Amino acid sequence: MQKKYQALWGYLFIGPQFLGLLCFSLLPLLYAFYLSFVNWDGFGVPLFVGLDNFKGQLSDPDFWKALINTVYYMVLVIPVGIVLALLVAIVLNKVKGREIYRLFFFMPVVTSSVSVGVIWMWILNGEFGILNHLLRAIGITGPMWLTDTHWVIPSIALLSIWLGLGYNMVIFLAGLQGISKSYYEAAEIDGASKFQQLRYITLPLLSPTTFFVTIMMVISSFQVFDQAFVMTNGGPAKASYTLVYHIYDQAFIDFTMGESAAAAMILFVIILIFTLLQFKMQKRWVHYGD
Repeated sequence: MQKKYQALWGYLFIGPQFLGLLCFSLLPLLYAFYLSFVNWDGFGVPLFVGLDNFKGQLSDPDFWKALINTVYYMVLVIPVGIVLALLVAIVLNKVKGREIYRLFFFMPVVTSSVSVGVIWMWILNGEFGILNHLLRAIGITGPMWLTDTHWVIPSIALLSIWLGLGYNMVIFLAGLQGISKSYYEAAEIDGASKFQQLRYITLPLLSPTTFFVTIMMVISSFQVFDQAFVMTNGGPAKASYTLVYHIYDQAFIDFTMGESAAAAMILFVIILIFTLLQFKMQKRWVHYGD
């Protein structure tokens, strides 16, 4: 009887979370799956068209442009973001008052992405932005960051790296604090240098944390939208036109809900494939300590 009573309380506690997952994640996903097979402008009666929406997306130059831009953004953000977050975590793990530094680094994570985007629009302004002003002070002519097709994705990637640095740093810091000091003490007795300790102790034992951070960054990179929407509106010449921006554009600009849902389903499959590949590859590079 007591076990049933405890189980009941358990279900009551997870009930709100389950309802939230059902209402705001599962049901919208199922509805988007349904919409991907119909032609609907959001007002009339949906017309079943089968796989036409998927065929339309795969033959749409805008979809492929968005996919290429998103992959380019991901390639820029993930390696640099992981390395910087790891380096900052290693430094903060050995300094006094790391809680204060951790707070400062984490503050951008809880800041509104729209507010951050507006501030960085001013920083990256090619004519009077503070970044180009600092570059001119040392004799370098900065580019038109947000209006040059070659620099707009790197500019958005720079913002995203800064924005996510605090979150990834906290995750790495937690992983570092979970590594027993006895490993380092034994390594020092054997005469291992700091670099050897980093290579043969820290990085292998931190690989599960790195694996988690990598998966989260891959998912968030494919879902990038706020920065492009606020800072560049997908331009110039669709140079910052991402997959989620394409989904938004199809749904709320062109009112082709079926096409938008089909693009969303393709994005879901792409993220799923990347995640499964990472889980498949983790056996080669993820090492768990005893």
